[in-house]
Amino acid sequence: MARTAFLLHPAAALHDTGWGHPEHQGRLRALSSTVGRDMLALHGHVEQMTAVSAEVEDLLRVHTPDHVERVRRAVALAEAENRPLALDSDTLVSGASWEAALGSAGAAITAAGAVARGEVSNAFAATRPPGHHATADDALGFCLVNNIAIVARWLQETGHARRILVVDWDVHHGNGTQDIFWSDPSVFYLSLHQSPYWPGTGAADEVGGGEGEGYTLNVPLAAGTPRQEYLRHFEAALDTAFERIRPDFVLVSSGFDALAGDPLGGQTLEPEDFHTMARMLVGRADKPCEGRVVALLEGGYDPPRTGLATVAVLRGLSGVDPADPTLPAEAG
Repeated sequence: MARTAFLLHPAAALHDTGWGHPEHQGRLRALSSTVGRDMLALHGHVEQMTAVSAEVEDLLRVHTPDHVERVRRAVALAEAENRPLALDSDTLVSGASWEAALGSAGAAITAAGAVARGEVSNAFAATRPPGHHATADDALGFCLVNNIAIVARWLQETGHARRILVVDWDVHHGNGTQDIFWSDPSVFYLSLHQSPYWPGTGAADEVGGGEGEGYTLNVPLAAGTPRQEYLRHFEAALDTAFERIRPDFVLVSSGFDALAGDPLGGQTLEPEDFHTMARMLVGRADKPCEGRVVALLEGGYDPPRTGLATVAVLRGLSGVDPADPTLPAEAG
């Protein structure tokens, strides 16, 4: 049995924001190409798995009916006019965006189901559009639906998990995920993110509310934080989160815009740092939840570097050495 599954729903690549938009179709092309070149090294460790689209009912565990209908209507209008349409200044839809949203949410659910059933130990789903900025009733920051929240609620409703840890290492704070789980002690939300930076949420004193107080941990980091300092913060926060929630399942908002040189970030990480973080995570998940980890793609806007970091996470999840000579070289 391969340790790690890799999923990419074909509809995800069809979401068309236009080539001038940071979250353009080339992101997944570069990612899938880089992963494909590394499959020789990953053979026997990583297997590609077919993703099944989500149902509307899966979205409605998280999102309001009004939100779901607004997105559907906007996509139908974009299809009728044969052009991308803006939901806000940053978030666009095309005629293919509804199927992309269902496909990516479904890829997350497919991955989580395979891990929950023991078919693989863990998984990475290349979800697009990303999700962690979408709130229950609003699309925001390139995100139409909140994939990680959808899969968390699916895991809980189907009885596969009661306590879930969400780890978000995207350079932007996942305001939508935090908002959705703010008062819920069954989901611990941990975010490391650049601050001050968009969307302006994620201060250290934002710790959850009501019954969920103490189940949100934000680690705001200044732009240009040195790599080793970033990793020290990550390790300490991870230990706190695992001790607090003792999760049955771990979900990762795996954004790669904290990579050095990303056009929408200001951090200094290299692809091998994501391998280190994945290994830290897998090691801590071994005892409380038998290593059940599913990572979902969020940001990352330097496509070649995002591909390399994805490979690094796949290698980290599956236990493959990042220094293996078959690791694909960076283009250019």
